[in-house]
Amino acid sequence: MSDVRANTSDVRTGGSESGTGAGDVRPVRPGRLKVYLGAAPGVGKTYRMLDEARRRAARGVDVVVGFVECHGRPGTERMLDGLEVVERAQCAYRGGKFEEMDLAAVLARRPQVAVVDEFAHSNVPGGGRNPKRRQDIEELLAAGIDVVTALNIQHLESLNDVVEKITRVPQHETVPDEVVRRAQQIELVDIPPEGLRRRMAHGNIYAPEKVDAALADYFRPGNLTALRQLALLWVADRVDEALQSYRSEHGIGGVWETRERVVVALTGGPEGDTLIRRAARVADRSAGGDLLAVHVTRSDGLASGASHASLARQRRLIEDLGGSYHSVIGDDVATALVEFARAENATQLVLGTSRRGRLERFATGRGTGETVVELSADIDIHMVTHERAGRGTLLPSRRRTLSTVRRIAGPVAGLLLPVALTLLLDLDVARDKLNLTSEALLFLLTVVGVACIGGVASAVIASVTASLLLNYWFIPPVGQFTLDDPNALLALAVFAVVAATVAAVVDRSLRLSRRSARATAEAETMSSLAGTIVRGGATIPALVERTRETFGMDSAELVDEPPGEDGATAVPAGPGAFLVLRGRTLSSSERRVLAAFAAHVGSAVERSRLARAAAEVEPVKAADRMRTALLRAVGHDLRTPLAAGWAAVASLRSRDVEFSDEDRDELLATADESMARLNRLIENLLDLSRLQAGALTLDLRATALEEVLPAALADTPEVEVASLEEVPAVLADPPLLERVIANLAGNAARHSPAGRRVLLSASAHAGRVELRVVDRGPGLPATDRDRIFEPFQRLGDTDNTTGLGLGLALSRGLTEAMNGTLTPEDTPGGGLTMVLSLPFAEQAQRASDTQRTGGCS
Repeated sequence: MSDVRANTSDVRTGGSESGTGAGDVRPVRPGRLKVYLGAAPGVGKTYRMLDEARRRAARGVDVVVGFVECHGRPGTERMLDGLEVVERAQCAYRGGKFEEMDLAAVLARRPQVAVVDEFAHSNVPGGGRNPKRRQDIEELLAAGIDVVTALNIQHLESLNDVVEKITRVPQHETVPDEVVRRAQQIELVDIPPEGLRRRMAHGNIYAPEKVDAALADYFRPGNLTALRQLALLWVADRVDEALQSYRSEHGIGGVWETRERVVVALTGGPEGDTLIRRAARVADRSAGGDLLAVHVTRSDGLASGASHASLARQRRLIEDLGGSYHSVIGDDVATALVEFARAENATQLVLGTSRRGRLERFATGRGTGETVVELSADIDIHMVTHERAGRGTLLPSRRRTLSTVRRIAGPVAGLLLPVALTLLLDLDVARDKLNLTSEALLFLLTVVGVACIGGVASAVIASVTASLLLNYWFIPPVGQFTLDDPNALLALAVFAVVAATVAAVVDRSLRLSRRSARATAEAETMSSLAGTIVRGGATIPALVERTRETFGMDSAELVDEPPGEDGATAVPAGPGAFLVLRGRTLSSSERRVLAAFAAHVGSAVERSRLARAAAEVEPVKAADRMRTALLRAVGHDLRTPLAAGWAAVASLRSRDVEFSDEDRDELLATADESMARLNRLIENLLDLSRLQAGALTLDLRATALEEVLPAALADTPEVEVASLEEVPAVLADPPLLERVIANLAGNAARHSPAGRRVLLSASAHAGRVELRVVDRGPGLPATDRDRIFEPFQRLGDTDNTTGLGLGLALSRGLTEAMNGTLTPEDTPGGGLTMVLSLPFAEQAQRASDTQRTGGCS
């Protein structure tokens, strides 16, 4: 049995272990939650939970058992010896007696630790003040009481549909993953499938008469193996979250190779697809390591030549391969890549080889790949070749900014390059072949070159240096700073003006390019955020985490008031909300983008608030619609039988007319029929209200169709019943089943043409009985098949004044209350067939036994 813990604050190291009794005065603090998580019933969750309770009690901790369900297992029941057990609350529901945890008694007792089993349990309606046991546990935690509870993996909301596909058993009780994640400690109780099946075979989980059915159904080896894998992977992710939190809190920047993580760097170029597939193969060979793709947007506003279409396609590719896509902002691409890899505890980083040619690499220095290798330290670097390698342009990109090297190199070049050109032109070979005009043009070209390197300031230095050298060495009289020839003076002035103008134009071009690139980078970042929102990642926690990740910060949170601490960046995110980031200092351009992120977070907060308000109003609106429809419908269906009965009774009471015996009998029959119809309508209304309130009492038992059909079809003689001899009994409430069949048969008879009988047949298939009520009427369009089950609707109605229309609505409600289904189908040849499906009585009982997954283990 393995013991895997994912804890951020172990309950066994807190104050709850050091107390001495219930009467101690302890500081008020929220209670700590510990969850024993199992893959399936019977792995030993409750046993381990009670074992911990006994150990704590032995150390002097005040422990009580709020609720534990032992299912008659002697070994688990013995673990309760010596523990204080709070008496359960008794409650009644649908004619049955149930026991629930007495929350008020536990709160009044106020122990240090409460043991509460079945975390996902739904309380019996009316049995307590909360509908869910997890809400009871939240109240205990809010009161400062530590809670130890148990849960099976299939009850996690995110895995509910996966478990149903594996086991073919739906789980109706679930817990949101976020609730479990908030636990200070999660301990996995694990046992191999073979061991769990042996425990089942020995009668340690279920009663002997249920063992064979359980082993052949829910507890098949394949089911247990899949559930075990789900539990191990889910807990492994929580362990990973705790590890990342610990590394962040303690400022640990080194890579801990606890799990392979492969990061692939994307530039938005066409080589990205190749890199992604290569990285995916690396991750697959690393025992299923994590795959992450990252694109760096430069914080100085410089675009990287990224194609948004390529990035969107590559994002879809990485997600199809089971990886995740990330976009971050950084001052330097190489540094941002390494910092992201370290923050994610990545072990391998995949990059493409440079697209620059040899001459370009010589002119612009080392690239991102070489810098990443130098900074990587303990991260393995994979340089992947691709078809675009070495095919970049020869000239440096216009989008490059003036780096520190260029700001230093510019003035130096402005001094040295004119001097070097002077020495070159002073050679005998050059002096004999070039005139003053050619020499001036060469100096002008030198000034332009310096402007491209260092901007206007460097160009001015080069222009002054070139003018002086041109004057001294090449304009007569040579060797003196004099200008005797007016033409030479004009040429030198024009040279200086042209050099300065060209340098200013080059500098302005660079500034405009940087401004354009900054706008492109910001648009790229916002486009990525918008894509996240469109894909459904716009929850508030997801947006906050996305903001932290994009700006490479240590933490991000949404608070009501901005903190006064140093090193925190706070921006408004809507009324009364602030987005707070902690980490590095952000530049002005990054703050501008951060404000847009905060606006999105604020919108998400407002949408969440409006959604909650709408959810609170919706039940009121629904009740109002129901009330309005009922008042409109009452005027027809209730008034008609009431008027007929009233008229018959008034006639009988009249002294002005002498009725014959036949007339009197007819009037009495009319009054009796009207009152019976009125009674049925009122019963339907009452039953529908009970269904909606969850107060309908059920007596489910084995029921043969032969015992309910005679009464159900008494008022519908035009129904032909097929043979039912081979149909097994169903699990149903006989009176309710009778009403359902009566409603279906009556509805079919009303829509069948004259002379065509309604057919009722039944068949057994896959553990269920399907009862078919077939008519040959006009049929029903597919678009109306859900609408006919709405209360106060009738087929062909244009308003709600033609009748109550409760028959089918009530029939479906009663059927679902009996764990059945009611669906319409087309009748071959024309008409409508209503299919009523109910489980076998024996099969339903077996499924109920094997589905009990939230109890003691």
